Amino acid sequence: MDIKDLKMLIKMVTETDITEFELENTDEKVVIKRGCAAPQFQMQAPVAYQYAPAAPVAPAAAPAAPAAASAAAPAAAEKEQGDVITSPIVGTFYRAPAPEAAAYVEVGQIVEKGQVLCIVEAMKLMNEIEAEFKCKILKICKENAQPVEYGDALFVVEKL
Repeated sequence: MDIKDLKMLIKMVTETDITEFELENTDEKVVIKRGCAAPQFQMQAPVAYQYAPAAPVAPAAAPAAPAAASAAAPAAAEKEQGDVITSPIVGTFYRAPAPEAAAYVEVGQIVEKGQVLCIVEAMKLMNEIEAEFKCKILKICKENAQPVEYGDALFVVEKL
């Protein structure tokens, strides 16, 4: 095969969308490849953490139980003061429609049934969370742009 034939083959490959051409006969082999190699993706393996087991200490365990009970008491009292609006999906909590925009609701604000309280973004879809009843916002449980799980408390409200 001479240079003229090679040039003709190269021209044919470049004018089409062929990325690889191979020609082989008894005494010659020609391989023409064009374009860059397929990108290689590398992923970092998750880091395995090892935690040292806690040393068993009997006297310290007894005071920890009342501390846990006292921590649960304010949560129970808070739950009694109002209803909790939870996240219906896993995503990212946003208080406003845009970073520079005003928040949908503030603490102390009275909202009507169907009014937007926040947005939970899931897979680039913005899901508006609306009030299911007329209520007063007592507490906003999440910070802006914070991840939320299904069932996480978003707001503590008082039904009106």
